Amino acid sequence: MNIIVFVKQVPDTATRIKIAADGKHINEAEVTWIISPYDEYAIEEALKIKESKGAGKVTVITAGPDRAATSLRNALAMGADDAVHLIDPAFEGGDAFATARILAAAVKNRPYDLLLFGKTGVGMDQSQVPAMVAEILGLPLVTQIAKLEIGEGKCTAHREIEGATEIVECSIPAVLAAEKGLNEPRYPSLKGIMAAKKKPLETLNASAIGIKAADAGAQGSNTAVDSLSVPPARQTGKILQGEPVDAVKQLVHLLHDEAKVI
Repeated sequence: MNIIVFVKQVPDTATRIKIAADGKHINEAEVTWIISPYDEYAIEEALKIKESKGAGKVTVITAGPDRAATSLRNALAMGADDAVHLIDPAFEGGDAFATARILAAAVKNRPYDLLLFGKTGVGMDQSQVPAMVAEILGLPLVTQIAKLEIGEGKCTAHREIEGATEIVECSIPAVLAAEKGLNEPRYPSLKGIMAAKKKPLETLNASAIGIKAADAGAQGSNTAVDSLSVPPARQTGKILQGEPVDAVKQLVHLLHDEAKVI
């Protein structure tokens, strides 16, 4: 079984984000970059499927600048067989739809049984790309998968919804998006890290995947970032003193006159 996993390089969740001088991007000077955590669940699930079948190949693909290659190497160290780095100035500044076009173009002529994503890329948190890739390629889509079973020519996915579990069955090939709890991603071993250095990492530009510059990056986007801003600083909380009856009166006064929420 051939499985392709799409990964996105994102800032480490512990990184303190600063806005760049242009007000539209983040300052990358002190950012530590990692694989989006939800994508790690997708990688792990692909590896587990391959191991259970006893054969197959797991390919990881990312679109991004030079630094994104480090995330591909990390995925190879986890156990992926090969990697593809989509890199071209024409790809820069793209929104979710432009990104989906790039990813779909990169795989349309490759053999695959499953296309795996994390349910969302941490940072933008739009959860749009998997659905867009599925639509472009004309494939079934199941998102937020907490349990996955692969059968003959089909898969059965369990999705956690409010108060229940939804079970969805679809044909293969399909686009699947992993939720937290689907598995426990493995850590790269020393042996895996050493082996990753010898595994294939292919770089492809717009011409190589057959996509026009006008359909990618900022040119091919339907949306654009107007500005970024950090959340406002939280105000210091207040501790109400006195008897409960008096504290309630103070609370009502504060909510009505200061917070103006009642």
